[in-house]
Amino acid sequence: SCLQLGLERFHGVCILGFNSAEWFIADIGAILAGGLAVGIYTTNSPEACHYVAENCSANVLVVENHKQLQKILEIQHKLPHLKAIIQYKEELKEKRHNLYSWSEFMDLGKDVPDTQLHAIIRSQKPNQCCTLIYTSGTTGQPKGVMLSHDNLTWTALAAGRFIALTDATEKQELVVSYLPLSHVAAQMADIWLAMTFGVQVFFAQPDALKGTLVDTLREVRPTAFLGVPRVWEKMEEKMKSVGAKSSALRRKVASWAKGVGLQTNLKRMNGYSEVPVNFRLARHLVYKKVRKAIGLDRCTRCYSGAAPITRETLEFFLSLNIPVYELYGMSESSGPHTVSLPHAFKLSSCGREVTGCRTLIHKPDGDGIGEVCFSGRHIFMGYLNMEEKTKEAIDEEGWLHSGDLGKHDKDGFLYITGRIKELIITAGGENVPPVPIEDAVKEAVPIISNAMLVGDKAKFLAMLLTLKCNVDVETGEPGDDLTPEAIEYCQKLGSKATKVSEIIGSKDQAVYAAIQKGISAVNERAVSNAQKVQKWVLLEKDFSLVGGELGPTMKLKRPAVAQKYKDQIAQFYADTNPPT
Repeated sequence: SCLQLGLERFHGVCILGFNSAEWFIADIGAILAGGLAVGIYTTNSPEACHYVAENCSANVLVVENHKQLQKILEIQHKLPHLKAIIQYKEELKEKRHNLYSWSEFMDLGKDVPDTQLHAIIRSQKPNQCCTLIYTSGTTGQPKGVMLSHDNLTWTALAAGRFIALTDATEKQELVVSYLPLSHVAAQMADIWLAMTFGVQVFFAQPDALKGTLVDTLREVRPTAFLGVPRVWEKMEEKMKSVGAKSSALRRKVASWAKGVGLQTNLKRMNGYSEVPVNFRLARHLVYKKVRKAIGLDRCTRCYSGAAPITRETLEFFLSLNIPVYELYGMSESSGPHTVSLPHAFKLSSCGREVTGCRTLIHKPDGDGIGEVCFSGRHIFMGYLNMEEKTKEAIDEEGWLHSGDLGKHDKDGFLYITGRIKELIITAGGENVPPVPIEDAVKEAVPIISNAMLVGDKAKFLAMLLTLKCNVDVETGEPGDDLTPEAIEYCQKLGSKATKVSEIIGSKDQAVYAAIQKGISAVNERAVSNAQKVQKWVLLEKDFSLVGGELGPTMKLKRPAVAQKYKDQIAQFYADTNPPT
């Protein structure tokens, strides 16, 4: 059908919609027809869609529904290469030239002889580009990461063997597809790994990340599950708020089981293999029930990737006997580079290299921390039409420079300590990695949802804080009402607040004192005076995708936050008096 529409060699087929069978079919069809498969984030504005479609000279655009179609109709006059638009869900609301429904699109291919398709397939080479992943750059325009046939097939096989996925001829693996397929992690897991090992793929509802994911997990009971940190955090919050409502006895039993679970699993991690009696009892009374409740009772591999996850969240799940294995990589490495395994797992490490991948710590400092560089058959071809940027990423010796800072321990486990670009360099010249400080504050003050450290080129560090609040399920917009967990926290402090605005409006003494107490405790443990948080402010709204503070994988977009709250940040440094 793509060939009938006149798809030209190495021209894009852009797919804009939530995960579905049609998404997969369009993606693989585009590749076999000699085009480039290109995913576009469903959250993109019409302008952002235009940038990608024009950048890859798209001939065909595949959209999910009327809402996504509107974005394309707004910009199609600026897409000279565009030949057709296909809408794969909902009835077409209007007839237009070159606009097709999915069934109309499928019928187009009936007149194209197989010989024509096979000739194109035969002409393709392993080192040619077949897929573009647009990096959701937190700065500047996204870059089109060119991945070859070999990048995808080699990585899928190497990563799948490394994590010991079972081939469907022996045992059927099941996964739920819900993370955006325009992102490399979901595409590698849901399409290429699944195809290589015959994994059965179930599609979640489009509102999965707004709360229906657990229902789908309960229905499917997957054997492997990949979540971004925000997904694990949301599960943790939900489980805690359900726990808070249960009887005193139940809470006591759960608390005992979590203590046993954490101790046993930490010992296991350090090489002790015996399973104590109380752990067996706890598994029977608590862990099995918890796993069943969230649909992970058959899941032997739970992963987190795409952004840093806090130690607190990892320990929470570990205490319930659900080890969450961290993996690490980037679009430019076709997805994974290091992966944690059940028998090779350390809390807060991203594991070891997938077999066939190599790591170099570039210019390490006294603590062994330097830039993490990769090499292997998973390294991308380059950025589409961006030779300079490609040269910045891949050096003369073929090492891909990740922009991340990290170190190896004595056993070869990789730890990521921060990003070079997000390092805060104070006026005194001190390099401060923000994430450990932000995580420590969130752990010390459980009512805090997001924390962002500022202070680049400034005399001292300050922090923007948001509170845990309920989110509108439809729009994803954070509201004013505190979460049940946050309200309970306030009550314990002696505050009657139930809304964010009440706390900020009255500068709620109990809450403000608790936040200051938590921050002071974090400051006590600071490496140096320069790493202490001297001032902070509570923002009226939590960070969100719609607010522009978070990217599609819920990564903090620091430059966007700094721009949006520049007045509050300026206020920190407006007073000439040094902070008390």
